[in-house]
Amino acid sequence: PALRCRVDKPLVDVRVVKGEPAELSCTVSSKDVQGTWFKDGLKIKNMEGVLFEKQGSVHKLVIDKVEDFHAGKYRFETADIKTEASIFVEDPPQVDKVLLKNLTNVPTVTKAGQKVKIKIPFEGQLPIRATWLKDGMELIDDTRIRVDKADTFTMLSISSSERKDCGDYKIRLKNDHGVLEINLKLVVIDKPEQPTGPIKVIESSSSDITIQWKPPKDDGGKPVQNYIIQMQQVGKEEWVTLGETPKTCTTFTTNKVEQDMGYYFRVRAVNVEGASVPLESDEVKAASKAIPGPPDPPEIVSTGKETITISWKAPHKTGSSRIVGYIVQKRKKGASTWVPVTNMPVADRKLKMTNLKMGLQYEFRVAAVNAAGVGEASAASQPAFARDSTEPPGQVRDLRVASRDSTSITLTWKAPETKDGIDVKGYEVEMRSYVNPNWTKCSVLPIKATTYTVKGLQAKELYFLRVRAVNDSGPGEAAELETFVEAPPPVVPPRFLINDKVKSFLVIKAGNTIRVPMRFEASPDPVVTWLKDGHPLSKRAKINTEHGTTQLLIEAAEFSDTGTYTVELQNGSGNKESFSFQVQVTDIPQSPGPVVLEENVPKTVTVTWEPSPSEKWESDLYYTVLKRESQKGSWHTVGDMIHTNKFTYTKLIPGRDYYFRVVAKNCLGTSGPSENVHPWRLKKQKADFQIRQREYRGVNQNQPPRFLVQLKPHTVTIGTECQMSCAVTGHPQPKITWYKDGRDLSKDPTYLCKNIFGVCSLMILGVIKNDEGEYMVEASNALGRAFSKASLTITGND
Repeated sequence: PALRCRVDKPLVDVRVVKGEPAELSCTVSSKDVQGTWFKDGLKIKNMEGVLFEKQGSVHKLVIDKVEDFHAGKYRFETADIKTEASIFVEDPPQVDKVLLKNLTNVPTVTKAGQKVKIKIPFEGQLPIRATWLKDGMELIDDTRIRVDKADTFTMLSISSSERKDCGDYKIRLKNDHGVLEINLKLVVIDKPEQPTGPIKVIESSSSDITIQWKPPKDDGGKPVQNYIIQMQQVGKEEWVTLGETPKTCTTFTTNKVEQDMGYYFRVRAVNVEGASVPLESDEVKAASKAIPGPPDPPEIVSTGKETITISWKAPHKTGSSRIVGYIVQKRKKGASTWVPVTNMPVADRKLKMTNLKMGLQYEFRVAAVNAAGVGEASAASQPAFARDSTEPPGQVRDLRVASRDSTSITLTWKAPETKDGIDVKGYEVEMRSYVNPNWTKCSVLPIKATTYTVKGLQAKELYFLRVRAVNDSGPGEAAELETFVEAPPPVVPPRFLINDKVKSFLVIKAGNTIRVPMRFEASPDPVVTWLKDGHPLSKRAKINTEHGTTQLLIEAAEFSDTGTYTVELQNGSGNKESFSFQVQVTDIPQSPGPVVLEENVPKTVTVTWEPSPSEKWESDLYYTVLKRESQKGSWHTVGDMIHTNKFTYTKLIPGRDYYFRVVAKNCLGTSGPSENVHPWRLKKQKADFQIRQREYRGVNQNQPPRFLVQLKPHTVTIGTECQMSCAVTGHPQPKITWYKDGRDLSKDPTYLCKNIFGVCSLMILGVIKNDEGEYMVEASNALGRAFSKASLTITGND
């Protein structure tokens, strides 16, 4: 007997966006088998846009461009086998790809004062909700800005653009099938803002004035080219242009002033669009000449037989002009008369005085000199002897090892005990290894500090180290110690120490602190890098890394801090380790908008409300609907986990007053309520009436039933309203019967079935989880029967 054919690879469900191609494919065990394709139980003979292909044992149904009527359940069948799968057609918002690329990659540039219109046509299943956001906040219409929303496009209009309109814009298009977000940048070019003040006078004399300012905070979108400086004499109206400075220079000196006269200055910044409004100064006087203030007392640098070297610092007050030199004076200790050391001012702030009498004690003072003259003299220096040190310094004290590693040792010590006339010019550090008897100096010149790091040592070796103080008489007695170099630490590849306290998803309330410590181990110390969404962190984020822990700290969380954070560890060998976590910054939701109650279907109420403003930053927000039957009654929840802005309630009693309340919720809490203020009750029922359908008279009076529009799969949320519809023709007029999972729904009052001129609909008010399943509509007359099937999927929790 011949072997039976079997299915090696069955059909699988396909979800496809409207307008895109789709393909159903199955593989059978025999290349010689021919099969038949069915859609919703009916054999496919000639369907628009559908092609059948057979490649050996592979059978394909190919749709070049999917439309709504292609949705449904398909079956491939032979004498021995049968395999089924569904095509679900999704129609999310879409924008032309070329337009989308241009909007995203090319900023929209305009000049201040000009009109701006940005129109974005779109396609998709209606209704489509369009939202414009700037820098994360939804745009609201005002006297300049208007957002137009239609079924096929949305448009932003700005009647007169301003610099504050610059920024990142996001357009969010949303329908039941998905969300499309478009990012674009608007750049408005203008003249610069005025330079940043105040105008400072950094030098003023009887003959010239030097002013200073800072660049403007906003250059108008184009670089500042130069600055224009003007001056007005107090009491006069005319402003005189003094000159210009390049963009890199924010100071200006004028000599067109007279002593003791008052002046105003103003500065304008210039770019290609023109000059800014001016920054004006307070009144500035061309002051009389001012001498410098006194410097600090000079310090003794060194002494010799007939010499003493001193140094000093510039005075805190330089007077009305720059300092050109210093006058240095000396006196013997105890004398009252100061004698000049040089005939001319000294340009440097250090001087070696010679021809002093050996063994005498001297004091020194200095005075600064500028264009106004010689300033106030400093206080006297400490007295110093003109003599050499008579002997080398003593032994350094407390020599010890401060730290060590595998290649170096750091020493510290204290200076020798002080003795009259014996100074210390510096220190010599010497070393030798355990096997080498010769000492080697660690530095060419004596070092000034009392600490030194000896580098380039071998690990696990023993060394002898010594330190001596030196002066002009030579080195003092050495202080010596014996020490060793540590073995190099083992190389430990970087890794994070993850425990139960380390979370991969954090929910933070806006305004609270984000603090994420990450413990790690690595040797040597790794380079630590923090990123947010692949980019460097903002300036508000602070990173502290020490003792095997790196911590992220953001003092007050903002919604813009939401994202994926990554911390990377990398050592010098190229070993890298990273850890990522999500941060969601949220807040207790704001209240929904006004609540509206309507009786769209007899004996039911449809509750609708404006979305909570929190929807624009909270992706997990949902709504709860509560009801009470009198003004003082208790509130009871009748709908929860609602992700739309509509809810239908059916359990109503005629003659009773009803109040409905809606609150928004997320993981942090519940918003304030929105509710109807006035009581609501059912309308009085009008007498039943029937629509008498006009008898259909076509060319062919006898036609079996045929579906013009098939049922489509639906996905809805618990508690919402669902309406499934199709269109059928035939003569005599077909009888319509609805089924759920094979059960006749004709006598079930939960479902409202209608047939108006061949448009058949099934309405479910307030769906529950048990409503999920496969629905079928049967159309039958004397000439035959036709079927259409679709699935209903329920989301949310009861």
